[in-house]
Amino acid sequence: MAYKPGKRSGWGRIADERVHQLDIGYDACGDDRYTCDELVRAADCYLNAEGPDAPMPGSWPWSWETWNPQDRISNLARAGALIAAEIDRRQRAEPEGSE
Repeated sequence: MAYKPGKRSGWGRIADERVHQLDIGYDACGDDRYTCDELVRAADCYLNAEGPDAPMPGSWPWSWETWNPQDRISNLARAGALIAAEIDRRQRAEPEGSE
């Protein structure tokens, strides 16, 4: 199946979601507090959420008020943005000069 013109690409949706997260206050300072894989666990929860009525998984790392699944594609974009946030967090935590 070919990419459909007019549809936002996957990486574009992930980037848009990460910008949205930053705009509403989920920034690097906050992300840096999550050192026990909370961002990865949250991404996994959205990755497995099938739709807006998906129940909150027991592995959701935060309060129930923050669980907000949407349609499947939006959930996948959220998962991708959370993974990007975790990658950035880990890179900031690395000693200078390491890769």
